[in-house]
Amino acid sequence: MRIAVDAMGGDHAPHVIVAGAVIAAREFPDTGFILVGDRDAVKAELAQQGGAELANISTVHAPQVMDMSDAPVVALRGKRNSSVTVSVKLVADGEAEAVFSAGNTGGTVAAATVLLRQLGEIKRSGIAVSFPRSKGTTTLIDVGANIHCTPLHLLQYGIMASVYTKYIHGIENPRVGLLNIGAESKKGNELVRETLRLLEEHPRINFIGNIEGYDVHSGVCDVAICEGFVGNVILKVIEGLSTSLISDVQRAFEKAFPEDDIHTEVLKDIKGKQVQGYEMIRVGNNVMDAKLVRKAVSTLGRKDLIFRAERKDYPIAIQNSKGTTLMVAPLVGMVSQEEGKKLPSIEKISGVESTSLTE
Repeated sequence: MRIAVDAMGGDHAPHVIVAGAVIAAREFPDTGFILVGDRDAVKAELAQQGGAELANISTVHAPQVMDMSDAPVVALRGKRNSSVTVSVKLVADGEAEAVFSAGNTGGTVAAATVLLRQLGEIKRSGIAVSFPRSKGTTTLIDVGANIHCTPLHLLQYGIMASVYTKYIHGIENPRVGLLNIGAESKKGNELVRETLRLLEEHPRINFIGNIEGYDVHSGVCDVAICEGFVGNVILKVIEGLSTSLISDVQRAFEKAFPEDDIHTEVLKDIKGKQVQGYEMIRVGNNVMDAKLVRKAVSTLGRKDLIFRAERKDYPIAIQNSKGTTLMVAPLVGMVSQEEGKKLPSIEKISGVESTSLTE
C-alpha cells in the first residue's frame, strides 16, 4: 500500500510529519510513504531524521502550502500545487491508495470533493470519529466536513456510518441515534425534526431515536449523527476534557503514591481506553504510535482514502513529541475513480434503492 503524506500540513510541518513517516517506514517496510511538499525542505528533514536511504520513502514536489488560515475553495483554486492537493491527486491518478494530512481540514475536504469520486448517490462526505466507551465505541459523524447540512445529508451519514461501523468495528446491526437537545420527537430545530422523520422511515437503519450529548459515551448507540458544526464542538470538548482529566488523575496519584508506580499502571489503563478503535490515538513518550496510524490507513484507506489528524495544542500528522491527543478520522464517502469502480454502490451496501436516498 502507498500512502501520500501531506508533509507540509500543520503549523510545525514538515519536521514532525517527516519524523513520524521515517519511524513508520522503518517499522513497516512493505508500506510506501510518499512525502508531498517542498522537495528541498522534505529532503533536508529526511537527512536530519536519518531516513534519506529508506527504500519505501519517496518524495513528490509540491511548491505551495495551503495555510490553516486559507479559505478552502479559494486556496484550492489559487494554490493548485499545494501539498494537500497534490497528495489527493496522487490517489485520483492511482499513484497512492490513501492520503494523510494534518493541515487545513476544509482544504482537504475541498480537494477530495473536486478530485475524487463520491460514493454512489452520496451528496456530501462526512468526517467520522470513533470514541471509546467502557465497552466498544461510538462513531460520531459529522465532526466538521459539512456545517450546512440538509436532512438528506444526515440520513446518508447514518447509512454510511452504519456500514462503516459494521465492517470496521464488527457490529452487525449498529444502533443509530440522532443528536438533539432532548429525546422527545418534537425537540430540536427543523433540520433535526425532519431528519428524525427520514431516519424513522428508513427500512435498513437500526434507528433508536433522538439521543443527547452524554449518550456519545453512554453505550445506548453505536452511531451518533449530527451536522458538522455540532460534531466539531463535541470533538474539541471531549478532547480537552479527556486531556484535563488524565492530567488531574496523574497529579492525584503522584501525590498520593509518590514512591509507587501504581499511578503509571492506572494511567496506562485510562490511555488504553482512549486509543480503542483505529481512529482515536493517544501518543506519548516522544514516540508516535506508527502501528495504529498505519493500521488505520491500511484498514480504511481503500474505502475512505482521506485521513485528517486533529490535535489540541501541537500540530501533528504522525508523530507528537508532546504526547497530546491525536484523532485520525476517515473522510467517509470519498473514493478514487479506480477504487470506485471496484466498490458496490451505496444502495447495494445498505440494501436500499438509490431513489430512497435522494428523495
